[in-house]
Amino acid sequence: MFRTLQLDRREGLATVWMNRPEVHNAFDDTLIAELTEALLMLDSDVEVRVVVLGGRGESFCAGADLNWMKRAAGYSEAENLRDARALAEMLRSLALMSKPTLARVQGAAIGGGLGLVAGCDIAVASTRASFATSEVRLGLIPATIGPYVIAAIGERQARRYFLTGERISASRALEIGLAHEVTEAERLDATVASIADALIAGGPQAQTAAKHLIQDITGRPLTAELAEDTACRIAGLRATPEAGEGIRAFLQKQPPAWRVKC
Repeated sequence: MFRTLQLDRREGLATVWMNRPEVHNAFDDTLIAELTEALLMLDSDVEVRVVVLGGRGESFCAGADLNWMKRAAGYSEAENLRDARALAEMLRSLALMSKPTLARVQGAAIGGGLGLVAGCDIAVASTRASFATSEVRLGLIPATIGPYVIAAIGERQARRYFLTGERISASRALEIGLAHEVTEAERLDATVASIADALIAGGPQAQTAAKHLIQDITGRPLTAELAEDTACRIAGLRATPEAGEGIRAFLQKQPPAWRVKC
């Protein structure tokens, strides 16, 4: 079905593997298009509860493919805008997925690869992982990934790393909020599985609503309107069958109906 991806599914968990290890899973127009297609497909699949994004081989994603960059060097501004819009839409599709997303980062995540990490809800990195927004070293800027990286690490850290292009170690990524967990390489999959299982324990409608809550209230002032907005959100959820099932299961000390162990 896909030339550049592998999809694994089991019991509510879908793993999307970027599968171009010979070029460190670097972006080209095909990978971008296929990632967009896969993300939209999985987001609409009611059987999928959690999406994990990973890369085959030693790197997570090394940014732009060199051959693609060579072609783009000869593009007109309109052709470059077409490619940039495709990348921006892929990142947006990832960030706006209705279900939880988790980045499994075993190696380098550079440029657009870092954007994928930041676009996921949760990021787990191996101690061997490294990160960079290295675009300025090519005379470019991390434009399409910018909103997601700034949301992850904040404006102050972005001012350093967007301008220097320095490599960021896994431990530093943890310090600045880019990674949620850092683990030894041999524990990476077990850590990802543990977090995925914790995600499976949550109600799917509630998790979608929680993602919308974060998107909608971040940065808003603490006004009466915001208080009313939050009150309406929780009141609406309390009236849903999912909330009724969750409360019933809790009181009866049983797993809720949506619970499927990964």
